[in-house]
Amino acid sequence: MDKPELPEYLSCEQIRKIDQYAIEVAGISGLVLMENAARNCVELLIPQSVQGKIIVVCGKGNNGGDGFAMVRQLLIKGFDATACLVGDPESLRGDAKQNYEFLQRGAPEQIRVFHSDPAELAGLVHNPQTEWVVDALLGTGTNGEIREPFSSVIESINSAGKKVFSVDIPSGLHGDTGKSLGATVHADVTGTFVAKKSGFQSPDAASYLGQVHVLDIGLTPQTVLDALDWQRKMD
Repeated sequence: MDKPELPEYLSCEQIRKIDQYAIEVAGISGLVLMENAARNCVELLIPQSVQGKIIVVCGKGNNGGDGFAMVRQLLIKGFDATACLVGDPESLRGDAKQNYEFLQRGAPEQIRVFHSDPAELAGLVHNPQTEWVVDALLGTGTNGEIREPFSSVIESINSAGKKVFSVDIPSGLHGDTGKSLGATVHADVTGTFVAKKSGFQSPDAASYLGQVHVLDIGLTPQTVLDALDWQRKMD
C-alpha cells in the first residue's frame, strides 16, 4: 500500500486548519495533539547529547503549552528541566492552561514565572549549568513586531551561548514569509509540526532555523490530506 504523499511546505493558515479539522471532524482533542507534539519534541531533543540542565521558555499560547508538556515528559525521563513562563499564569487558556496545571500539580518546583522583568530569566538562561534552552515562547500566530518583554527574552536566549531547540518555529520568525519580526531566536534545532512552514523556503530564514525536523502530532497522512481537502471546500 502506497503511503500518501504530503506537501513539504504548508502555510500557517493551512496548519491551523489541519488542527481544526483534527479536533472538530476527526475527533482528536487538542490536548492529545499537544501531548503528541511535546513527546515528539522530547524524542528529538534527547538524542542531541543532552547532559545538563534544560530551560524551557514558555509563552502563554499553545507553543507554551507544548513547552509545559515537554518539561513534564523530560522530568519523567529523569532530565533536569524547568519551565519558565513569560507572562501571568492567569492569562493561560485552554490546552496550554491544562498542561501548566498538570505540571504545577506534579512538579511545582520546576516552574518559574516572569511577569514583565526578563532580567531574572536571563540569569537562568545564562547559568553555567544550563546546557539547552527550549524556545516555546511564540508560535506561528505571531505577526507584528516583537515587543517587550519578549524581545529582551529572545536577546537573552541568543546571547547565552547555549544550544537552542525551537518548538515548531523560532520565536520572532514569520512562518509564511521567513522574515524576522525584530528579535528572533537563532535555533540549533527546530522541531516543526506536520510540515515545514512556507517561510522556511526563504533564504532569510536559514540562519534562524538550524536543523529542521518535521514531527507528527498523531495524524495519519490521509487525515492531513483530508484536512487540506476540507479546507479547500470551506474556502
